[in-house]
Amino acid sequence: MAASTALTAIPGAHAAPAPEGKPIVVLGDSFTANVWDPLPTNECLRGPTAWPAQLTGRLGARGAEQVADISCLGASIDTPPGHTLTHETRAGATAGAFGPATKLVTLQFGLNDRWGGSDTSLWDAMRACVFDLAEGCGTEAVAEGRMPDAQAITGAAFADRIRNAVTYIRYYAPAARIVLVGYPELFREEQETVCLNFFGVVPFVQPRGRTIVEYLNRMDLAQREAARELNVEFFDARAVTTGHGLCSPEPWVNGVFDPTVKFDGLPFHPSPTGDAVVANALYERYVR
Repeated sequence: MAASTALTAIPGAHAAPAPEGKPIVVLGDSFTANVWDPLPTNECLRGPTAWPAQLTGRLGARGAEQVADISCLGASIDTPPGHTLTHETRAGATAGAFGPATKLVTLQFGLNDRWGGSDTSLWDAMRACVFDLAEGCGTEAVAEGRMPDAQAITGAAFADRIRNAVTYIRYYAPAARIVLVGYPELFREEQETVCLNFFGVVPFVQPRGRTIVEYLNRMDLAQREAARELNVEFFDARAVTTGHGLCSPEPWVNGVFDPTVKFDGLPFHPSPTGDAVVANALYERYVR
């Protein structure tokens, strides 16, 4: 795709970003920003223990000068009403984040999107089914219209939805490694149940949670396939956090008001420890 076409697909993006750019540019959703906003606003809030913040800390005193974190709570690839990959790419262009000095651009998206014509995302559907002990989130939930169909999440569809942004980034940050960051382990890929800890002492178990696990598995596979199709890199966050999902003896994922992990942490999202593991792995692989 020509750069002019890519620019058309990123409304408002500058045709001439700042000459240098930032060495590291971070684009992503709540798994990147990782902050709990009790009063949702249109502002892109970012948590102080989120992996971009911890990665910035690994860079020392000048870390803040080297990292442009443009991630947003609730962001998606292209599903309204929140910020999208296009919005974040445009914000990066406006801030002069992309340029010949840019060495790494990360993208972490997908779970806030609707797939295959569904009118709901995984997170929206989970709120209803996870705590429904009568019906749950078993495989029949898709046929009954209570959960989106994970089979609609494909590598080709994922690649098509991020292609314009990748083309733009590749053109204006030609030296950058573009990395599609996967999601950490929330549940083991083979398990049937899903869990959530309340207050650090009350574990809630939904025995029929297979549809949620399958959705996360399909997202992981689609991200890998999309990375191959677009010739970008895939960072396997699930691999570096294996064995520390919800239901595990040592979870690196937040429950609800769980002081043993992070009392005010965003539920179902990485704890400070989980984010530290991801930040350190990214640093060792792409930055050091």
